[in-house]
Amino acid sequence: MNEITYKVQRFNPDKDSKPYFQTYTFPLKPAMTVLEGLYHILEYIDHTLSFRSSCRMAVCGSCAMHINGKYRLACNTQITSLKSGTVTIRPLLHLPVFKDLVVDHAGFFENLIALKPWLISKEPMPKEEYHQTPQQRKKLDIVADCIMCQACYASCPVAGTDNKYFGPHAFLKALRFVNDSRDAAQLERLAQVAEETGVFRCHTIFNCQEVCPKHLDPSGAIAKLKMSITLNRLKGKLKAKE
Repeated sequence: MNEITYKVQRFNPDKDSKPYFQTYTFPLKPAMTVLEGLYHILEYIDHTLSFRSSCRMAVCGSCAMHINGKYRLACNTQITSLKSGTVTIRPLLHLPVFKDLVVDHAGFFENLIALKPWLISKEPMPKEEYHQTPQQRKKLDIVADCIMCQACYASCPVAGTDNKYFGPHAFLKALRFVNDSRDAAQLERLAQVAEETGVFRCHTIFNCQEVCPKHLDPSGAIAKLKMSITLNRLKGKLKAKE
C-alpha cells in the first residue's frame, strides 16, 4: 500500500448548511498513525482542516474520533492496522461540532462536574495524610485511569437521546469515589446516580466497554453502582424515590 485515502467529515457552521466528506490521497509512510495522516493533510494539502490533539501518547484523550466505524484514539491507531485503503473519519457523536473534527466538550464536562468528582473529606481532617490499606487502594485501580477521551459518551445511545444523562464516564468516576475509603459522601453520591438521569437509564449495550482505549469497564461500574444502590435501599440507608 503506497498511498492512503482519507475521507474526512468537514463542517464549518459559519458557512456550511450540513456536514460533507472531503477526500485526500497522500503517500503512506511506514508505521504512520491516523493522527500523523491528519497532520500531513494539515501541513501539506489543506491548511483549513481542524482537529484536536496534544500528547500523541494515548494519555490526554483529546484525539478521540470515529475512525472506520469505531471510536478510537487517532494517535495510537496505525493506518495499516485498519486493513483498508481508505480511512473514514467523523467527529464524536452527541456533542456539538465547532468545526470539522473539533467538538464542544462543555456538556460532557458539565455532567461530570455535577457528580462532584473530587474527594469530599471526612471530618475532622487528619493531622497527617489519609492512610489506606493495599486492599482499599486496589479498589480504585480499575476506575482511576480514565483519560476523559469521550469515546464511551459518543458511543452511548442514551447520551444521544438525553443530554442530561450523566454518561458512562461520570459513572466511572462516581464509582471511584464511592469505593474510596477516604471519602465521606458515598451515600450522597449513590443517591445522585440513582436519579432519573442516572445509572438505571443505562441499556447495558456495552458500547462504552468496547470502545474504551484504556480497557476500562464503564458497564461494570454502572452494574456495581446499581447493586450498591439496591443494597443500601434494602438496608434503609438510601430512600427510593416515589
